[in-house]
Amino acid sequence: GDCCRASLTYWKYPTILLCIYGFFSTVKPLEPFLIPFLTGPDKNLTTEQVNNQIFPVWTYSYLSVLVPVFLLTDWLRYMPVVVFQCVMLFITTALLLWTASVPAMQATQFFYGVVTASDIAYFSYIYSVIDLKRYRKATSYSRSVQLLGYTVGSVLGQLLVSFDLMSYNNILVFTLVLTAIALLTSFFLPVPQKSMFFHQRRGRQTAAEQSNTINASLENGGGEMVESGEGEPDAEKLEESIVTQSCGQVLLQLWRDFRHCYSSRQLLYWSVWWAMATCGYNQTVNYVQVSYEGSINKNVSCKSITAAIQIATGGAATAYGIGFTEVRWEQWGELALGGFSGLSAASLFLMTFTGNIWVCYSGYVVFKSLYMMLITIAMYQIAADLSMERYALVFGANTFGALALQTIITSVVVDSRGLGLAIIPQFTVYSSYFLVISVVFLLRGLFIATDLAWPKAGNPPPERHNVISSVT
Repeated sequence: GDCCRASLTYWKYPTILLCIYGFFSTVKPLEPFLIPFLTGPDKNLTTEQVNNQIFPVWTYSYLSVLVPVFLLTDWLRYMPVVVFQCVMLFITTALLLWTASVPAMQATQFFYGVVTASDIAYFSYIYSVIDLKRYRKATSYSRSVQLLGYTVGSVLGQLLVSFDLMSYNNILVFTLVLTAIALLTSFFLPVPQKSMFFHQRRGRQTAAEQSNTINASLENGGGEMVESGEGEPDAEKLEESIVTQSCGQVLLQLWRDFRHCYSSRQLLYWSVWWAMATCGYNQTVNYVQVSYEGSINKNVSCKSITAAIQIATGGAATAYGIGFTEVRWEQWGELALGGFSGLSAASLFLMTFTGNIWVCYSGYVVFKSLYMMLITIAMYQIAADLSMERYALVFGANTFGALALQTIITSVVVDSRGLGLAIIPQFTVYSSYFLVISVVFLLRGLFIATDLAWPKAGNPPPERHNVISSVT
């Protein structure tokens, strides 16, 4: 009884603190109005400078610091990197407030790239301080509260700007105060004793037994650890100690786990879609405000983008609902990726060539909702056969692949040192990019669906994977 109450209290304490941090660090009222702020009288930058010289820096910095931040996160055991993330966010906001030159704004984008790369510490922290059976709830809370923070920030910014309650500069000062609250909260987070690679638990339970236990818990629908008859974990198998590994050992283990994970052809195909689609999604979201500002002859203020962002966030609910849908994703998943990617391409083409701001918003809502839904399906499929450690590794590797591809597209299409395309040609490229993804996965999806529906004579039907019905 007392032990269970202590465990429950310890689970609640870091989760609540992390949620408070996640909320206050994501309330950014100025974000929907960043383009008008930069190109208006406050900063006097041109749309071309913002589009071709400033925004590309975020992509380059995100890619360059992702791997070092991943390793530092594990080595420092999460909490210091969460604090560091908030410090970088504070610096980013301060630079936006007090500087105005192109180099200063490029520095802002660099620091913000560090902030986004440090998200891995936020999402990985909770797994290192709570029991496996709490993962699902903690993940749901920590992600939902970030979504709530973005929504509150956008709505608040809309109200402040629409009713002229605050200037852009005062909104930034207000954001600094919110960031300071997040920073103060981060100092109270407990430092985990273990991590994925550098500081690992070692005990009588072998690595194979640990992997089987975790996989069995995932297959049983949501992370319940196998327990003994009294409801308490087997004491002998939980005798453990913290073993700190060297950097060389960690890199070798990372490489072995990487090769093992991607030896699965099915996982590889889903990961390829993940990387390609995330690359296109990031490019679209990064430059969509420039599209609204520069390409649409509109009667409605561009500030209305906030409304579209809020509707699009509803795609998250659709994404979570996918987890409770009884569909044979091993048969129909890649066909769904191809078909819905085609709808994403159509939405982008509509956004690119329409002259109606509301049609453009509607296309953006469809595009963003489809991505959220599909990335969730991909998460389920990839997580089905992976332990938590490999889960994090594969997700990180897929994100790195997306950023590498995004860097190539940015340097060729967007950067002023490359083609430096205007916004309409850029979005034509992004639309065509999703069309290529659609064609590739539609063809493969048709092949897979046909092969599974009518197996070749003499071959046994393929095994059916368990349908995951909850967020891992």
